[in-house]
Amino acid sequence: MSRLHKFFIYWFPIIIYCVLIFIQSSYPSIKHTPELPYFDKVLHCVAYALLGALFLRAFKTSQIKNNVKLMWILSVILSSLYGISDEIHQYFVPYRYAELMDVLADTLGSIMGVYIYQAIAGKISTG
Repeated sequence: MSRLHKFFIYWFPIIIYCVLIFIQSSYPSIKHTPELPYFDKVLHCVAYALLGALFLRAFKTSQIKNNVKLMWILSVILSSLYGISDEIHQYFVPYRYAELMDVLADTLGSIMGVYIYQAIAGKISTG
């Protein structure tokens, strides 16, 4: 597989997903949120679980593919850093707020996504 093909299959989805998160975060907050408590934190967890899984998926095709700990750490750190940058971005969007609890939800989601992806990928590869 060529490097360009590998980029489009494994790394380009991360870029697209980050752009989608950025676009969604650029809209002013909706006026009426669902009455479910902490529903927005669940959405943050799910969104960043997917981002963490996408990073791990991409790192499994990189030069560090044999270093599982490093792939896990980088996947969680990079997706969490994007979560932090997204909160900073939201600070400047009208009617949006930067919340520390959102960063925590993003980080927990990243950890869960990496763990779940690894668990599923491990079961698939071992039969």
